[in-house]
Amino acid sequence: MPSSLVTSHGRHPTSTALLKIASFCGLFISLLYLTDAMIGAGLRRIKTSAFGVNNQIMGGQVNADIIISGSSRALTHYDPRIIQEQTGHSAFNIGRNGSQTDMQLAFLKAYLNYNRAPRLVIHNLDLFSFVSSKEIYDAVQYIPYIRDDAIFAGIQRVYPDAWKWKWLPLYGYLVEDMRFTWVRGLRALTGWQPPEDHFFGYQPRHIAWTNEFDEFRIKNPDGVRFPIEPAAVQDLTDLVELCSQHGIALLFVYSPEYAEMQTLERNREEIFSRLHALCARYNVPLWDYSDSPLTKNQMYFYNSQHLNATGASAFSRALAERLDASGLLP
Repeated sequence: MPSSLVTSHGRHPTSTALLKIASFCGLFISLLYLTDAMIGAGLRRIKTSAFGVNNQIMGGQVNADIIISGSSRALTHYDPRIIQEQTGHSAFNIGRNGSQTDMQLAFLKAYLNYNRAPRLVIHNLDLFSFVSSKEIYDAVQYIPYIRDDAIFAGIQRVYPDAWKWKWLPLYGYLVEDMRFTWVRGLRALTGWQPPEDHFFGYQPRHIAWTNEFDEFRIKNPDGVRFPIEPAAVQDLTDLVELCSQHGIALLFVYSPEYAEMQTLERNREEIFSRLHALCARYNVPLWDYSDSPLTKNQMYFYNSQHLNATGASAFSRALAERLDASGLLP
């Protein structure tokens, strides 16, 4: 071999170039994994707001006697402070904004993986209770905890390629993080904490009635129907059986919904019939607040489905008093 093709160290120029490329790729991949780990560590370090709630749950720091689960209607309707004051039992809200029953079930499983079983689960129902997730709202909220089997299984059911979120560094943030949540993770490493807006998991909404319902009614003059999907029916059934397996008392509650909206729900009776059949099969009580005086007054709502902070306080007080007298809690 001509000496001009050999370096002073005895290496062929091509081998040297390949070694440099491999070193660069290794360094780049290591940097991706390091950045991903830093973002996750930062988000898991947050002690306030939504991630603060998640971190209390996943860190096994809740262990409450009463757990409230469900969608955004659970998150914004049930004030654990009022429930705890009235009943004398600790309470915590694990409601998930924008979630369907499948992800509510997954998160309840995750809760039970790290915290002792509560005495009572109050699960809030809505007309979407028999609808499965077609996408996961704000999916990035789950990415720091994606190695939890329950959460991963729930996500993978909706997104079959969720294994990429789990194993490819930064993939989940690049694909799902439209709100630049990763920035909050890096900021949290410096000691930054977001303003506190959750109280024992509950998020009060200090919002007055908006014009959303008027616009909705104009767009849907013939009313609306809500699907009843077999997979979602099974999810709600699985939630009942999960509580039974852990020896947890279960209470279904249909919290207040604006009265005029109820008149637009064309298959409301059919959905409630299915709910009552499930309750009868498993002997689960269902408290329906569709006729509550709150439902007639816009001052308690900010849209047709959600109570504002004033309405949530009034509802939580009424629920807690009824709960205290019900005998569901020892």
